[in-house]
Amino acid sequence: MMTYSTGAPLATFANQQRLPRLPVPALEDTVARYLKSVRPLVSASEYAQTERAASTFVKSTELGPVLQSRLLKVDAEAPHSWLEDIWLKKAYLEWRDPSYINVNWFALFADNPDFPLVTDAARGRPTSVQIGRAARLITHMLETNEALNREQIPADMQRDVPLCMNQYKWQFGTTRIPRPGCDVVVNQYPSTARHILVMYRNQTVEVPVYNNDGQRANIGQITSQLVLATERIDKLLLAGQQPSVANLTAGHRDDWTEARAMLEQDAANRESLAKVDSSLFGVCLDVDVDPQDTTEVERTIAVFNHSDAGANRWFDKSIQLVIMNSGRMGVNCEHTPVDGMTAGRLLMEVGEKERGPVKDITPCPNLVEPTPIQWNVSPDVAHIISKVRRDAGALAGNLRILLGQNEGYGAQWIKTLGVSPDAYFQVALQAAYYRHYGHPTATYESSSLRKFLHGRTETIRSCTEESLAFGKAFADKDMPLKKKLAYFQQAIATQVELSRAAAAGKGVDRHLLGLRVQIQTPEEAEKAWLFQDKSYVKSMSFGLSTSNVSPGERFRGGFAPVIADGYGINYALDKNDLKFSVSEWLSSPVTDASAFRQTLYKTLEDLYEAGEYAKNHQ
Repeated sequence: MMTYSTGAPLATFANQQRLPRLPVPALEDTVARYLKSVRPLVSASEYAQTERAASTFVKSTELGPVLQSRLLKVDAEAPHSWLEDIWLKKAYLEWRDPSYINVNWFALFADNPDFPLVTDAARGRPTSVQIGRAARLITHMLETNEALNREQIPADMQRDVPLCMNQYKWQFGTTRIPRPGCDVVVNQYPSTARHILVMYRNQTVEVPVYNNDGQRANIGQITSQLVLATERIDKLLLAGQQPSVANLTAGHRDDWTEARAMLEQDAANRESLAKVDSSLFGVCLDVDVDPQDTTEVERTIAVFNHSDAGANRWFDKSIQLVIMNSGRMGVNCEHTPVDGMTAGRLLMEVGEKERGPVKDITPCPNLVEPTPIQWNVSPDVAHIISKVRRDAGALAGNLRILLGQNEGYGAQWIKTLGVSPDAYFQVALQAAYYRHYGHPTATYESSSLRKFLHGRTETIRSCTEESLAFGKAFADKDMPLKKKLAYFQQAIATQVELSRAAAAGKGVDRHLLGLRVQIQTPEEAEKAWLFQDKSYVKSMSFGLSTSNVSPGERFRGGFAPVIADGYGINYALDKNDLKFSVSEWLSSPVTDASAFRQTLYKTLEDLYEAGEYAKNHQ
């Protein structure tokens, strides 16, 4: 949770020079932490083999110290962080499977009483509620970008510790570009583009929101611009169906790379792509969702996530606002340049500002009208678009996302037990998984490294020997409650310790990734005993991929599982309730999001009763 220190807020980047660099942990320390994280996941014989592999790996005559030496050299030469480029490439840009579900994240925002939902919206038609809410959101987004350009967004602090603000430079005017083998990200800071990208009926529109002198349009003008944009696309489509080039952003990255290379051979297409790439952010006006879907929240969040077959989105934009013709609103964000909590902070503030009147400004003169972005699409590109649409539809159809909400208690009650709310939920999740499956699973919890210069994230490996012991104890009907609670406290203490270590740059996964990418030959790969061991892969097969987005008062978010037989768990610990989402791949014979959600509900209920009993019998 970010807070501000007392006194006048500091300028956005005022603390950057104070931030320490991310350390390279000692090899032996990371391997010791790794071994501890593996122990609950493997058998005794497997663990003995893993210990031998790890012990050999760190010997002075073996490869481990060589890789560590190379990584230290990378650190010495890196301008900001040894991890920055490694993480960007390995976690994101080299990923070739479709990023629109596997990388992008989504959120459904709370409804705005100023824009009552339209329950009878006509399919294929915009509504005044949709346009009005979009115009207000756009206005506040533009205000935010201007404040960021002027460095007037207060520097984030965690208690009295400054946090890196570099990611804020990548919020606006940012787009991921497909390239062979490794994509690139383009952006501009300060972000001074004068237009946004509007998606409507699967078509792209350049919508100016500043005049040529840089004066911003007022909300009335933005409203008019959106109406004009929809009218011009409607007129364009009357002349015949236009290919949806945007759909390519939902495809396999190699398919999109091939299609973009073909598009770029045409000068007009290069100009069109430049308009998309440089736009400040995307705004998707959805009108092709069945009206009854607006009352089905889980169906609605699926639309914000993948829009069926990836329609009406340019998924490579860093931020897209999605407004349905019912008035429902959400976002879809490309994860590569910015972590979810960083983008979420700005979006939450925009959501807060949305509740209330907009400060009116003088209309700007000579505002250029919206222009549909035209494409010259060859038969080969059209063929790839059709393929992408089929593939994207199949991928979207395989994903299920369910929402959960425990309204019995929240962070406030958890704190009365004297424990961390985040640790509480993570330990409860471990207990629920063990209760459901009878065994543990490798677990990923995202932890911020923004205490360090250009820091991104580290993994908290939340499946521990202590959480497994508690899961077994909690499932044992014959064990006295007092003993179960003792196991619970031990599991909580370990989770808190791991969380603190990860935030301090003393995790496992990022250091091991840094070492692994230093391997230079196949012969070295064969001698990297730690990475050759089967337990290494098992420990990284995260059956639970989790992220805390507390407090989550204004939005509900989610993401896809990271393995075929896993769950994606996004959660928010509000004052009086616990909100979460559970995602799964329907093709998995192992997962059942609905059944697992019920087990998690039951576990949270039982934990509450145990906690109340403990408080009343101290």
